[in-house]
Amino acid sequence: MNNNTYVVIMAGGIGSRFWPFSRTNYPKQFHDVLGIGETMLQMTMKRFEQICPTENIFIVTNKDYQQLVKEQLPQLSDNQILLEPVGRNTAPCIAYASYKIAQINPNANLVVAPSDHVVLKQEAFNQVINTAIEAAAADNVLITLGITPSRPDTGYGYIQFIADGDQPIKKVKTFTEKPNLELAQMFLNSGDFVWNSGIFIWNVQSILGAFRQHLSEVSEIFEEGSAKYNTAEESNFIVKAYSHCRNISIDYGIMEKVDNVYVVLSDIGWSDLGTWNSLYTISDKDEQANVIDGDVMLYDTKNCIIKTPKDRLVVLQGLEGYIIAEHDNVLMICKLEEEQKVKDFTADAKYKKGQNYI
Repeated sequence: MNNNTYVVIMAGGIGSRFWPFSRTNYPKQFHDVLGIGETMLQMTMKRFEQICPTENIFIVTNKDYQQLVKEQLPQLSDNQILLEPVGRNTAPCIAYASYKIAQINPNANLVVAPSDHVVLKQEAFNQVINTAIEAAAADNVLITLGITPSRPDTGYGYIQFIADGDQPIKKVKTFTEKPNLELAQMFLNSGDFVWNSGIFIWNVQSILGAFRQHLSEVSEIFEEGSAKYNTAEESNFIVKAYSHCRNISIDYGIMEKVDNVYVVLSDIGWSDLGTWNSLYTISDKDEQANVIDGDVMLYDTKNCIIKTPKDRLVVLQGLEGYIIAEHDNVLMICKLEEEQKVKDFTADAKYKKGQNYI
């Protein structure tokens, strides 16, 4: 392990597409989504403990989730849990972590990753990350992992790369956000597009330079705290800093604008686990292609995903292609092929029934 390698795990999102399982006060990264005895956050932490020392791993989360992080990752010190007073998307989140870590180690190489992704091929993941870290340490480059697409998925962003030889690291040509089905199929057929994983690797000085050049208002906000990071004054400074930050993603703010972006082609068994369909796709299924997590009796039911409390017997008959999800005070039954309506359900539940249901 290289002591200059640091990992930033982003764990502040709500995961609204996983409603009613993922809720504002208890988002999906803190749940055992796969039913294996570990939460998504714990799985991500374990994954990166093979990449760098535990003391070099930092979690960025909302202040409301501080206790959840401490309970699930007791090996972390308070200084390794970065608390955002309000969500401002990924650019301020990454800026905060980058400026803080730069004060600890100005030579740090950073891996930035979401807390709610699945990686099924750990050894391949280790190899890809180490390849990217070596490249980032040697040159002023910003690197992302690109996932070889297996289908024309319209829920992912796509990266077009320049195909020049057999090297795993390719220069990025274009970014495209969530295309329609026809365009996604064209991308798949072309052979020079990959899914954007949202996992980034760079040297801390490279990303700080990119912030100064392309998001100068963000860099100015966080540079003001240079003397306060890793001190008792950090928390108060961050509350003030975030009050001045606009909501902007790292992709839009930096990655789509710079000319030193590269992608590492990756086959790591990855899923962003952003939807019920993505969970269904990667999960083990019974002989009728059902995914079951709960105490369930099924009759003439197939191609369903069922996630219900283990202390409640659920009996289903005559269903095909449905999501049946119950958590806390909400039961949702929705066609799997129409899962995009989940966001509408959450919005309606909040408006018509109140905050207690989201």
